[in-house]
Amino acid sequence: MNMKINPLAEFLELSEEVTDALSCGRPVVALESTIITHGMPFPQNLETAQLVETEVRGSGGIPATIAIMEGRLKVGLSKGQLENLAEQAERAAKASRRDLAVLLAGGGLAGTTVATTMQIAEAAGIGVFATGGIGGVHRGAEDTFDISADLAALGQFGVGVVCAGAKSILDIAKTLEVLETNGVPVLGYRTDDFPAFFARSSGHPVDHRLDSVAEIARVIDVQRRLRLGGVLVANPIPKEDALEAGEIETRITEAILEAERGGVTRKELTPYLLGRIFELTDGQSLVANIALIRNNARVATQIANALCELQ
Repeated sequence: MNMKINPLAEFLELSEEVTDALSCGRPVVALESTIITHGMPFPQNLETAQLVETEVRGSGGIPATIAIMEGRLKVGLSKGQLENLAEQAERAAKASRRDLAVLLAGGGLAGTTVATTMQIAEAAGIGVFATGGIGGVHRGAEDTFDISADLAALGQFGVGVVCAGAKSILDIAKTLEVLETNGVPVLGYRTDDFPAFFARSSGHPVDHRLDSVAEIARVIDVQRRLRLGGVLVANPIPKEDALEAGEIETRITEAILEAERGGVTRKELTPYLLGRIFELTDGQSLVANIALIRNNARVATQIANALCELQ
């Protein structure tokens, strides 16, 4: 999308490195920042962010971590900005699309969700985005109507999103139904099964299996040219890092019941559940989380390289 006609353009602030890479046709991979502000405690959040950026660079790409700082949409954080965001995580907001105007007007500090990162990435001209797992339909949504804005964003913004499926705390069957309603193609990278974040399979099929990054890049390219919105690339957690599906499901159920008893809802729910699951798995979930986001960053960069070759 042309930045000159995008309403976000006046608030965008791309780093010199990202600007140069985009102008030269080099691969750039967008990275979200709620994993820094709301996904992990300090200093693990900083260490993970640095590891993910290193994965992108090691695969031949330029990382563009996205966050909101001082009333600007920052695309590509400096070393100092990344450190500041990680250290100030407790006071940072969690910026979904509904929060953008308030945060920009007030000059707030915020990590960007999948939905907001997609919106900013498209405005900046970045075609590929690596995250851990997307948000989706929460369990019990038939009563709470708790459905992540990520799903609507995937149907609207022309970015290829590489993830390890939907977060295991969600109702994955309903999440896939809403993705279908929003016209989002779900591509399985070397898998027929939609992954469940910590586990390699959710028991639900993907729409299409593709076994090469070149094939995925071609789909993203055509999807963007047709202006049909985003593409979801489901990339399972590596076998050696995956958790046993039955065991993690038991821990998730326990965490959800505790959240219900404590009245934890809406935007506080996901961070609470991920934190509680970390405790219930004796830290194994954090190890798995770091492994899968690094793996997604590698695959996203390979796709970004393939996209550059097409264009």
